[in-house]
Amino acid sequence: MPTPSSSAGSAKETQPPSQLPPEAQLYQLGLGFMVTAALHEMLEAGIADKLDAGPKPVAELARATGLNEDALYRTLRALATLGVFTETQPRTFANTPVSEPMRHDSGPMRGMLAFITNPLHLRSFAHFHHSMTTGETIVEAGLGHKMIWDYFGANPDEARVFDDAMTSMSAAVMPAVLATYDFSGIGTLVDVAGGHGFVLTSILEKYPPMRGVLFDMERVCVGARERIKKIGMEGRVRVESGDFFQAVPQGDAIVMKHIIHDWADAEARKILETCHRALPAHGKLILMETVLQPGNAPDLGKWIDLEMLAFPGGRERTEAEFRALFASAGFKLTKVTPNQSPLAAIEAVKA
Repeated sequence: MPTPSSSAGSAKETQPPSQLPPEAQLYQLGLGFMVTAALHEMLEAGIADKLDAGPKPVAELARATGLNEDALYRTLRALATLGVFTETQPRTFANTPVSEPMRHDSGPMRGMLAFITNPLHLRSFAHFHHSMTTGETIVEAGLGHKMIWDYFGANPDEARVFDDAMTSMSAAVMPAVLATYDFSGIGTLVDVAGGHGFVLTSILEKYPPMRGVLFDMERVCVGARERIKKIGMEGRVRVESGDFFQAVPQGDAIVMKHIIHDWADAEARKILETCHRALPAHGKLILMETVLQPGNAPDLGKWIDLEMLAFPGGRERTEAEFRALFASAGFKLTKVTPNQSPLAAIEAVKA
């Protein structure tokens, strides 16, 4: 197929995207779906793990993974133009700082990447026009379920990928949050929709006098109880299941990480109102969320916002939008504490 570049093998094709002509930049952006698919295949095959000891020929990688040698070479060659792997000599590849996080033992990014490159995204976003014309999610058209949570309930393997991704994100952001936000003075902290409890236990580890309540759907609580027991925190953490639209456990403070962004304003307000009822007069609400910034600077949150539009029907918000949302549920925003992660700690008290 023709490309909007000058000629095959031209220098322009190997320039960084920002230095390409506008037409070539646009064309490369349009190929993003291929990048997603290629990253998914490399994750599934464990290519970064197999390159951990150093460069390897494609033939050896193909034998170890069962992949077609020619297809694997062409995929690695393409990813290398983006800095994901590097061809050190003909048909021999090595890891780069960009591919290193794809290793199983490298840290939290792998879990997030496994989720965002999951084929369910490509399959579902084929229906993005539905969101663009209606403002509704693509879940029913793309996945055959009313809500993404229904889809996960019916597809436990996909749900595990999602749960692992959320735990991975928690592992990535909590060191930065704990370094900048002070949780001291809280007797009992309730983690609403807390998944397997990584956020809650990370806070409790730093603040030994504190006790915690982990609250989520029963499907999630099964894994949470196993993890809490495994790390020996069952004496400090109580796990409860329920519906946060109806009621949440009482405590001195409530924390929610990346939950309110899953919901449109009407539903988000109901969740916050439930939290308001569970908190004492002096209680605090602490959200860990992306705070969108004005202007055209690179902002990952503005892309995650499209994910929220397409799947759960939620949205990322500016500080002003958080302030208005809090006010609608009886809260007053008191401070926003940014850090080196994508999520700020947003604190509110009863108005």
